Amino acid sequence: MAAPGLRLGAERLFEMPAVLERLSRSNSTSQAFAEVLRLPKQQLRKLLYPLQEVERFLAPDGRQNLHLRIFDPSPEDIARADNVFTATERNRIDYVSSAVRIDHAPDLPRPEVCFIGRSNVGKSSLIKALFSLAPEVEVRVSKKPGHTKKMNFFKVGKHFTVVDMPGYGYRAPEDFVDMVETYLKERRNLKRTFLLVDSVVGIQKTDNIAIEMCEEFALPYVIVLTKIDKSSKGHLLKQVLQIQKFVNTKTQGCFPQLFPVSAVTFSGIHLLRCFIASITGNLD
Repeated sequence: MAAPGLRLGAERLFEMPAVLERLSRSNSTSQAFAEVLRLPKQQLRKLLYPLQEVERFLAPDGRQNLHLRIFDPSPEDIARADNVFTATERNRIDYVSSAVRIDHAPDLPRPEVCFIGRSNVGKSSLIKALFSLAPEVEVRVSKKPGHTKKMNFFKVGKHFTVVDMPGYGYRAPEDFVDMVETYLKERRNLKRTFLLVDSVVGIQKTDNIAIEMCEEFALPYVIVLTKIDKSSKGHLLKQVLQIQKFVNTKTQGCFPQLFPVSAVTFSGIHLLRCFIASITGNLD
């Protein structure tokens, strides 16, 4: 099911150069996204819709269980979402505070989304990429696994809040389960949990802890495949098919479509921004 307020037909728009040209010249389109729209068609598709690249390597009968276009926004919608993530005087994007317990978390009435994943899955790097249009926002990234020890809250204007959760697994905080479980159960304005999975290694045993929590609490969540720049096309295709089968057969609350991303090449970042803007009611 498509998200409300979105104009479908990314494929049709790619076949309409005039639409892309109009977008690239629009005053409402950020300069950064205008540059993106000038990329050759194949590069543009790979950057904006990386999952659809997988489609080219599948036989027709292998596509039926791979949900490629449930969320299929147009470049115009993606441009609108990029504006939501662009820091301006009227749209302040800031770090708010950190907390180790839910009762220490800031009381923010706006919709909230959180990011969770194994240590070293690239969570902080992904959030930094999402906030690349707000360069003054400091998202600390470390090469050492388990760097994030607290829940870090970032506000995106008056639109929504993004929460960077501590990683689980190696060097996870001792009170990780209590901290995260309580947050997931009690945070009333939580709209979606983004569960990050390393595309190189796939779903690991420790990932099942987070999946089981989301399923047990009947929370809507999304699987985001990170580090796709480190996977060959064949390996990425294999992981996508395996994880898609897992989502189709083993989950109830997971959004059917996967979101492959790279914080290095920015592939999939614009689409993920658009999905966040949509589910928080900012593309209506």
